[in-house]
Amino acid sequence: MSVATYSPNFPVNLVKLENGLTIIHQYIPTTPVVVLDVWVRAGAREEPDHWSGMAHFLEHMIFKGTEKLGPGIFDQIIENHGGMANAATSHDYAHFFVTTAAQYIEEIVSALAELLLRASIPESEFNRELEVVLEEIRESQDCPDSLGFQAVMENVYQHHPYRRSIMGTEELLRQRKVDEMRCFHQNHYQPENMAVVVVGGIERSHAIELVSKAFEKFTEKSCNCPRAKIEAEPLITTVRRQEICLPRLEQGRLTMAWIGPGVDGIDDAYGLDLLSVLLADGRSSRLVRELREELGLVQGICSNFSLQQDSSLFTISAMLAAEDIPEVEARICDRLFELLTLDIEEGELARCKRLLSNDYVFSTESPGQLAGLYGYYFTIATPDLALTYPQKIAKFRPQELLNLAEKYLSPNCYVATVLVPSL
Repeated sequence: MSVATYSPNFPVNLVKLENGLTIIHQYIPTTPVVVLDVWVRAGAREEPDHWSGMAHFLEHMIFKGTEKLGPGIFDQIIENHGGMANAATSHDYAHFFVTTAAQYIEEIVSALAELLLRASIPESEFNRELEVVLEEIRESQDCPDSLGFQAVMENVYQHHPYRRSIMGTEELLRQRKVDEMRCFHQNHYQPENMAVVVVGGIERSHAIELVSKAFEKFTEKSCNCPRAKIEAEPLITTVRRQEICLPRLEQGRLTMAWIGPGVDGIDDAYGLDLLSVLLADGRSSRLVRELREELGLVQGICSNFSLQQDSSLFTISAMLAAEDIPEVEARICDRLFELLTLDIEEGELARCKRLLSNDYVFSTESPGQLAGLYGYYFTIATPDLALTYPQKIAKFRPQELLNLAEKYLSPNCYVATVLVPSL
């Protein structure tokens, strides 16, 4: 067992066990609650194309139990102790999280480790749970915003696995076999890919002892699992426009998207967060003020920067009347051109920094939020980055943001996805 400490200001115990498992622990003596959050570098990014949807489907099947814990037993343990449990899958990770009272943590750690390390993935449950997953896919296909987002991803990422839906497709999922899922599980749910985050009312020595014991014995790694083909996504060099007509759509949608840096360019990513706030976060941001407050051309408009491991996504999205889409797109491009030619005032930049810093503070108020922050940064980079965000944001100067806008947010090179009501 080794212990890593990044700085005196990093209030977290980071332990790496001999088997490669990472334990991240923070003691909060003022709370009787403990959050147990397990993060696995086994998201949709790791699937070969023909296994699309496997990581998300596996998240469901993990809860079908082991030889020791039958289907539903884990849920009973959590409910009997008044706890809460859930899971989620993204392109970059899968994670499983439990909130419980501190006095029950020993039983909860043991049960969750049993599920994650020794999932039996029973054939009797496989087809039954497949129908649950397929229903989730059908529901997403009935949602205009989900359809629009997936269309954006496929248009932005034409080579990288990020282009694929996390849930996969019905056609591909119906071809999957139990043995393939067991292979994926045995290959990716290994200690070197995992972090167990424990935050709350449990002291360091006790937390590390419990996790070390529960997560000691992993199954042998599969050597036959096909690997995903991960290609670097080239920058967009033109305007890629697509229009999708949908029935029962009352308002049009416009989404413009650009590729940003992955974690290897994380300092640029912090600056793009600031640009996102400057453009369309709050009534005084540039696009909200002009397009909604002054001209009334949009019902709503927002921008978002989403940091991902390999390459990130910057979007500007508006809800508006279909006939106003060309004018709104043109005005957004005009505002981006201004970023290349006009200075950013210190007061405007200070507002952006203040909003992001406040959002960060509000996102670290509970044990669950802290656990999520540490685990997320473990999967895409290193846990210490979770606490450096406010300091990184504070250092940016106006000219640095102008340089980033020129580098990433071209008004001549982007993806535009439009949803309009069908006639």
